[in-house]
Amino acid sequence: MTGIAIQIEPQWGFGFDEIAAIAAATEGAGWDALWVSDHILWDTDSTDRNCFEAWTLLSALAMTTSTLRLGTLVTCNSYRHPSLLAKAVAGLDVISGGRIDFGLGAGWKEEEYRAYGYDFPGIGTRQRQMSEAIEVTRLLWTEPYADFSGQHYRLEQAVCAPKPAQSPMPIWVGGHGDNLLRIVAENADGWNMVFGRSLEELRDRHAVLDDHCAAIGREPGSIRRSVFLFTAIVDDPTELEALESDLGRRLGPVADRFMAAGKAAGLIGPADQVATSLAAHVDLGFDQLHLLFPYGREIEQIEQFASEVFPL
Repeated sequence: MTGIAIQIEPQWGFGFDEIAAIAAATEGAGWDALWVSDHILWDTDSTDRNCFEAWTLLSALAMTTSTLRLGTLVTCNSYRHPSLLAKAVAGLDVISGGRIDFGLGAGWKEEEYRAYGYDFPGIGTRQRQMSEAIEVTRLLWTEPYADFSGQHYRLEQAVCAPKPAQSPMPIWVGGHGDNLLRIVAENADGWNMVFGRSLEELRDRHAVLDDHCAAIGREPGSIRRSVFLFTAIVDDPTELEALESDLGRRLGPVADRFMAAGKAAGLIGPADQVATSLAAHVDLGFDQLHLLFPYGREIEQIEQFASEVFPL
């Protein structure tokens, strides 16, 4: 059974009431999950654009929802010490009744790092930090006392109570590079694939992950796989033109990147076309779809997808 999640980008400028309404609509339409990105700001010029911190936001949504799974695609490992983050996530899993998915990534948005005073080492270092962070997190979630001595992090008789409600607590790792997929094979329960890639590129990434699993003797099917997709039901050229204009006004030049990726994948168009494209992604081996809708049109798209796309 394919899981269906809506992806929210808090950095786009949402008010909390807007996000709560999207969560209510998602739950009411019978979707499985709502995940959010983890950013600190849209850009350093956007002094009036909201950007809710991811885990604060999910804590609030845990109180306004009852069935939705809640997660991050993905938490930036660099922004919080993994021991404190692990404790916060464990507590939220208990508070939510076991509805949390912990998504983790190595981080990429240099502008945020610089603005908030974080070091921005090379990608290799950031990935090694993330790999250690997963070890730290699992120790805290499973052991009465956690001891760890790594290159980047240390624990000494650390206690995490309460433990997560889920056992095991799912850890998803987001990204697409060869080394990142090796970390997924070694340490993760799930893999989140980034958006904007062709079916052929996605097929190749599956194969690389399978090869890493084979190298360490892990069953590839033991790793859940999700793909992040930008999509919208658009029935005619006039509607498409209006959508592109509105998204450009709200997001600026980056809107072109989202629209180009969605159109190239056949994910922006009539419901039957979108359903066919989503099915092609499922056929590749993705068992969860994270759907990102045009900013400001989330609720109408949630309802349209539930009634027009998913039955197909």
